[in-house]
Amino acid sequence: MEQDRIAEILQPFLAAKSLPVQTALSAEQFRSISTYIDMLLRWNARINLTAVRDPEAIVSRHFGESLFLAAYLFGPDAEAQRQHALDLGSGAGFPGLPLKIYAPELRLTLVESNRKKAAFLGEVIRALHLSDVKVISGRVEASLNEGGSGPEMPVGVDPMDIVTMRAVERFESALATAAVLVRYSAARLGAGKLALLIGLSQAQRAPNLLPEFCWESPIPVPESRERVVLVGRYPV
Repeated sequence: MEQDRIAEILQPFLAAKSLPVQTALSAEQFRSISTYIDMLLRWNARINLTAVRDPEAIVSRHFGESLFLAAYLFGPDAEAQRQHALDLGSGAGFPGLPLKIYAPELRLTLVESNRKKAAFLGEVIRALHLSDVKVISGRVEASLNEGGSGPEMPVGVDPMDIVTMRAVERFESALATAAVLVRYSAARLGAGKLALLIGLSQAQRAPNLLPEFCWESPIPVPESRERVVLVGRYPV
């Protein structure tokens, strides 16, 4: 897909007034997005990575939303961009891989239980020459143990500064798993953050499901009537 057209579609997401600072991507970042889209379209013909098939809709729905989240979380803050993020239920890589494209210094762990989707994530990471990115193929909730002295993480999962999640199935159980990961990390790093790309109805339920988190007001996603960014911090 032409990089100029990608830039045009992404403009409302990167220049939104709700962002702390309006931002712009480099030519290299646009090349990475273009390569990513080409790979997604090829793989999607063989395995079901996304129900969105139109390239321009992929840019808007998947990359636009994810990059809006990245710009909201990190902005131009170089220190924030060196954090460790864990993306729970990555699917085709959203929002995790666009976060990495936006913030190259970010350490990233992608968790995806579907082996074919996890294989796709590995191919994208190699094609884009991304460093400090790990793919965990499996369900982390099966390895969590929150009894005794606190949760124990699966082997290879380091404490993370932020857990991200977007449009996952079984929202309540996935949110509970994400909360365990945040609490585990906060016990070791002093603080943790949960960033959700979800529908407004889910955003209204999240504070009741996790009342021990301090929740920001939902931030509407540009070009969407229902999607919002919701950030919760732990401990309060």
